[in-house]
Amino acid sequence: MEKLSEEIISFLKNQSFMVVSTVDPDSTPHSACKGLVDIDSSGKIYLLDLYMGKTFENLKKNQHISITAVDEHKFKGYCLKGKARIIRAEYVSPKIIKAWEEKVTSRISQRVIRNMKEEKGHARHPEAMLPKPAYMIAMQVQEIVDLTPHHISKS
Repeated sequence: MEKLSEEIISFLKNQSFMVVSTVDPDSTPHSACKGLVDIDSSGKIYLLDLYMGKTFENLKKNQHISITAVDEHKFKGYCLKGKARIIRAEYVSPKIIKAWEEKVTSRISQRVIRNMKEEKGHARHPEAMLPKPAYMIAMQVQEIVDLTPHHISKS
């Protein structure tokens, strides 16, 4: 079990999404974008998944998971490796669902502001059309990989 520094926690909380990778039955990687819901310094990360698709099927058979987040502008990123368990939607606390709803609202607001300042992105607000979460992924981090190249200052 790896503890997470405040720097890593802050970095991950500021990402709009992360790439979650699981292992298919034929041992090939499967990657999908997911949103962070909660994280703590003990190395526990919680993500909500809106669909019971490939990620869900893979986690039922193989708990190994990695989460990758990068900030291209800062040339910084992390890959967190560990094991995950599935928590069915009916067992997800109302506090977690509320946090997810607040994140969706924030993303819609950010998109509206960005569309006003810059070239418009998506014609609609895709976040507003998202279904309710189908289940939660609870991950315990076992390894932290700093993706920032070693020759670049980490200031």
